[in-house]
Amino acid sequence: MIIDIIMVVLLPMLMAYSLIGETFHEIAGTAMFVLFIVHHILNRGWYKTLFRGKYTARRIFQTIINMFLLVFMFLQPVSGILMSKHLYTFLDVPGISAVAREIHLVSAYWGFVLLSLHAGTHLTVPLGKLKRVGKRTWVITISVLTAISLYGIYAFIKRQLAGYMFLQTIFVFFDFNEPRIWFFLDYLTIMVLFAFIGYFVTSVLSAAEAKQRRKEEMR
Repeated sequence: MIIDIIMVVLLPMLMAYSLIGETFHEIAGTAMFVLFIVHHILNRGWYKTLFRGKYTARRIFQTIINMFLLVFMFLQPVSGILMSKHLYTFLDVPGISAVAREIHLVSAYWGFVLLSLHAGTHLTVPLGKLKRVGKRTWVITISVLTAISLYGIYAFIKRQLAGYMFLQTIFVFFDFNEPRIWFFLDYLTIMVLFAFIGYFVTSVLSAAEAKQRRKEEMR
């Protein structure tokens, strides 16, 4: 859990690479990749179950997110290292920086979205416990998350993330006159948006599975 929390903190910081400095961005990116590897080592049991059991709609949804996330989280540091200007200059590969830059841009924004979705798929357990403890508290929490997510939609459009994800824009715009806090708040709301989408889809699919099981038990 500590590793996951650190990764969540690092994520919006990495998206602000020009605002936090290229050297720090490379250091934070390296730390993120190391934590990602540790996260997978700690959760290696998941790989052992890939070819076991029934693939329900919920499991398919989560597996697709995890697989794509694995690809983008691998491409991101590799492309970053290839275009490094500070920490990894000794690995200079001529003629590859332009391609590496585009790969890094796409994988960074897709990784941001997928990591948020992935986190959201794991919110069903804590929010489920919250609902059992006190429904009123759960309703308030969901209402707050919904309100933040609605702003997250605006922030997603405002920050032009779709253009970066689909390489419609190859240069990221940063307003250096804007207070840093607004940038981070916008990206945090976008994280909440996709985490909430991940939670919502997982909850709907879980409810559908439970309903199907009850029907089968009644037969």
